[in-house]
Amino acid sequence: MKVVNVNEITKYYENKPENLIQILRDIHQKQTYISIEQLQEIAQDLKIPPTKVYSAITFYTLLSPKPKGKYVLRICSSTPCHMAGSQDLLDYLKQKLKIKDGETTTDALFTLETTSCLGLCAFAPAMMVNNKIYGNLTKEKVDQIISDYQKGKEKESDCLKVNILNRGKEVILKNCGVIDPESIEEYKTKGGYSALSKVITKMTSVKVIEEVKNSKLLGRGGAAFPTGLKWEFTFRTQEKPKYIICNADEGEPGTFKDRLLLEGDPFRIIEAMTIAGYAVGAEYGYIYIRGEYEISIRRIKTAINKARESNLLGKNILGSNFSFDIKIREGAGAYICGDETALMESIEGKRGIPRLKPPYPPTSGLCGKPTVINNVETLANIPDIILNGANWYNKIGLAESTGTKIFTILGDIKNPGAAEIPLGANLKEVIYEIGGGIVGGKKLKMVQLGGPSGSTLTANMIDIALDYKILAQAGLTLGSGVVLVFNEDRRIVDAVRSMIHFFQHESCGKCTPCREGTKYIYEILDKITLGEGKVGDLNTLKLLGENMKDTSFCPLGQSAPNSLLNTLKLFPEEYTKLIKN
Repeated sequence: MKVVNVNEITKYYENKPENLIQILRDIHQKQTYISIEQLQEIAQDLKIPPTKVYSAITFYTLLSPKPKGKYVLRICSSTPCHMAGSQDLLDYLKQKLKIKDGETTTDALFTLETTSCLGLCAFAPAMMVNNKIYGNLTKEKVDQIISDYQKGKEKESDCLKVNILNRGKEVILKNCGVIDPESIEEYKTKGGYSALSKVITKMTSVKVIEEVKNSKLLGRGGAAFPTGLKWEFTFRTQEKPKYIICNADEGEPGTFKDRLLLEGDPFRIIEAMTIAGYAVGAEYGYIYIRGEYEISIRRIKTAINKARESNLLGKNILGSNFSFDIKIREGAGAYICGDETALMESIEGKRGIPRLKPPYPPTSGLCGKPTVINNVETLANIPDIILNGANWYNKIGLAESTGTKIFTILGDIKNPGAAEIPLGANLKEVIYEIGGGIVGGKKLKMVQLGGPSGSTLTANMIDIALDYKILAQAGLTLGSGVVLVFNEDRRIVDAVRSMIHFFQHESCGKCTPCREGTKYIYEILDKITLGEGKVGDLNTLKLLGENMKDTSFCPLGQSAPNSLLNTLKLFPEEYTKLIKN
């Protein structure tokens, strides 16, 4: 293993404790674990207790205090990959490498692990080797990857092109796959930076916020909070400095919409953040990108540098008095950091533990200062709203749910991929017209809408509009926009066990209901699938799930049992059949 000069890295980050996670990430780019000696050096340089460094290392799954092989193989175990056979590949690798999950080969070359969603759901099953990702895996492809690494050939990440369905009607995906994402000139030829120029030369902050408010743009991260209202709260707060944060830590299994935008149209996100900074009076911005998105990180870094070179980021943008700059913060493997308060904790160099609210980020966010946090897809709408006006945007979608939404359509579907569709579209049409229907002409059994934390629909429930308000009235949620399709042959309990396993792995451990609830629910489901279930198990599962929803500290724990409780209600015979047999 190459010896890493820890002092050089901590010095690069100015020996500031808030940069702890980035320091640990940088060390992990060069080696697969952090030794006790290095941990102590970091603590000494940053003047913090060694326990704080150890606490961070053991919290994030991409970090480790224990020695691992030169190459860490992480097989994705999220539901889309599980449906595509990732467990078979894991078993194959165990036999091939003669090790168990979590073990290292005798030559110290490979460590085998499972991981949560890698964002390659359209190319399931997927695997990550150190920071490189590979999709559409088969045993033959895995053999080739292993062989290459054994020979010292470190392969580049698969740059797989997502199938964008319903092409030609996009608003925010229109540049993806069309322009060179690393060319600022090509972005400009498509109208890029015209919105920022308009804002700086013709609009006041108040006018920009009013335009966004009038557009009725709702947050696309799942909570659907009015974007303009969030901006207004921060604008009205007098305290300085103010921050803009782009939440690019999507980790909901089945979700890769933000990755599409980050990799396919990165300048759009940079421009949108800059407009947001102008609107609320912020000079600083952060893009928090999940550590598994190696290509996204690389392209956003390129976009930031080129925007600075073109005087579109940094001091006195376009010759004005407005200054705004952006830094990247790389996640280190923690789904909980998709929660806005946990994300801020991570940016501040801590474990990603959710905060108690209130106070809310618009008035007291990063470092206790006013902060706007928007997710990638939300921000992607801003340039077109500013350029074309709120009235134009209001003509797309429904009266109260304006604009488009990116849906990731996956599972037992003929045409898997992503589709940008006006809000209010019918789910049945999305599945059978845009998605092409069920593979092999089989019948539809279930749709998981919005990912594991979202809603469950049976085949007779899908004739419904994909609209925030309409779904809410039916007790459903749009969530992140995942449309995961299950055919008639799928065992529902297997799918739910996979979803609960995800939440058990990603629970931050702060509160007992989530930490212990996910563990016990998974253990019971595991026994049921192995034929060891008992009659009273279903009542226990229901009680555990309801208690988690009522008593968990944050939305992760509150939504983790959704798939369980929904399927217990909609498919009770699936559970009772396994127990009786």
